[in-house]
Amino acid sequence: MTRLTARFWVDAYLARLRQRAIPAFVTAHGDDTAGAVLVKLNTLDGGAQAFQRSFDPATGARGWLVLSHGDEPSVDAAIARQQDFDPDLWVIEVEDRAGRHLLDETGLSD
Repeated sequence: MTRLTARFWVDAYLARLRQRAIPAFVTAHGDDTAGAVLVKLNTLDGGAQAFQRSFDPATGARGWLVLSHGDEPSVDAAIARQQDFDPDLWVIEVEDRAGRHLLDETGLSD
């Protein structure tokens, strides 16, 4: 099975968000080929969540898990710790008062 590059996935994700008029920004540009991606959801009320991709080697299942949630500075600190650990990390910030991130949609959730 061919694996998508990180850059291709990020560009497709940003395009899908734009189609729904959900603002999103690349706040950290990781490795174009194999960088991991974190998605930060900023609900513009002081709260935020950070999502990371997970893979279960036993079942082959892929999905998005919450890395951190709470007040925005705490979530930013969790993301910074991940960036210290992985300098190839992409960080996408989504801003939506309704909490939409689209990561549960077909094509993004699997």
